[in-house]
Amino acid sequence: MKLGIVGKGGVGKTTVSALLSRAYAQRGGRVVAIDTDSNPNLGVSLGLSLVETEAVPVLPRALLVGTGGDVSADELITKYGTTTAGGVTLLSAIRVTAAGAGCTCAGHATVRSLLGEALADQADVTLVDMEAGLEHLSRSGGTLAYADVLLVVMEPSRKSIITAARTLALAEELGIPRTYGLGNKARLPEDADFFAEVCAEYNVPLIGVLPYDLGVVDADRAGTDAGSGLGADVRTELDRVISALEEVPAVPS
Repeated sequence: MKLGIVGKGGVGKTTVSALLSRAYAQRGGRVVAIDTDSNPNLGVSLGLSLVETEAVPVLPRALLVGTGGDVSADELITKYGTTTAGGVTLLSAIRVTAAGAGCTCAGHATVRSLLGEALADQADVTLVDMEAGLEHLSRSGGTLAYADVLLVVMEPSRKSIITAARTLALAEELGIPRTYGLGNKARLPEDADFFAEVCAEYNVPLIGVLPYDLGVVDADRAGTDAGSGLGADVRTELDRVISALEEVPAVPS
């Protein structure tokens, strides 16, 4: 499965990406997580130190992966992948280190090329943590054009769900087979009902709602593994979401 994680700024995409990657790995899956944020922090949420995260090599720009390309997916993952303590292989696709460095389009092209390659020999799950916004769906070719499933992370606000509805339309136009909304940061008992009602209003399929968790907050403040102090409620819902994704019918390529 090739899984894209998207959403508006501040909804918790990177944390959710780390939690899902970790949960898949704990189930015995081979997981490759790709950080496409120009300010990459997925490594920290996966338990790497800041120094280790900064040391993760960035994928070469505009590299063509696969048959007839510059490198095979296996070679790329072996050379540029960093394995975390939780068993997830992390790739860093984009990093902006200087002002005026230009656009990151070439880095996104590399990710698109990698997702287009058959990854069955290297990963059971390839998860892409996208930066905030919709540009990755609108840019030429679409970074996530080869994703099997798109998860739009939402917080309990109408604006967040409206963004998910707009994302759904772009994903359909791009040809991504399945797109679901995933609620996050549900603090109040009525938050789950809010997600269900407003997602139904805007025709956003809701696959699950992750509760607000103080263990995740503490890990984020400390800069440690997001799943290290995870509460039982979040673990249960993550398992439910993963089980639901595993039951999604495959779409012929």
